[in-house]
Amino acid sequence: MYDSGGLEILSEEECRRLITAAPLGRIVFTDRALPAIQPVNFVVSRGEVIIRTSSGSKLAAAARNAVVAFEVDEFDPSIHTGWSVVIVGHARVVSENGELSKLRSLPLRTWTPNEHDYFIAIRPELISGRRLPEAA
Repeated sequence: MYDSGGLEILSEEECRRLITAAPLGRIVFTDRALPAIQPVNFVVSRGEVIIRTSSGSKLAAAARNAVVAFEVDEFDPSIHTGWSVVIVGHARVVSENGELSKLRSLPLRTWTPNEHDYFIAIRPELISGRRLPEAA
């Protein structure tokens, strides 16, 4: 199925498969009543997007029980193809010790040198995706 712009509409199953292979995404949240976008590395665990950050970050403060968007994409400019997946859902701070110990064992290592002891989980409520097909 294609949208009016000629992009392939991806199924939820395909969207979920694609995001698990991507190393980097972008979280969209509200900071001081304005939209903010931040690149983050992440993993998917039990259907949730898991992000690790520091407790004093703007993201940590803004994402507490907030509705956020999360976007992942991949593009190949040499052949003019790619895909994009957008997830919308509530973000929650993971604070229960049993769940925290499981998340700490995930292969989620931050790319910055600061300590990142704070986990945010996003449970997808809406998932959509589009693929730019290869040129004929």
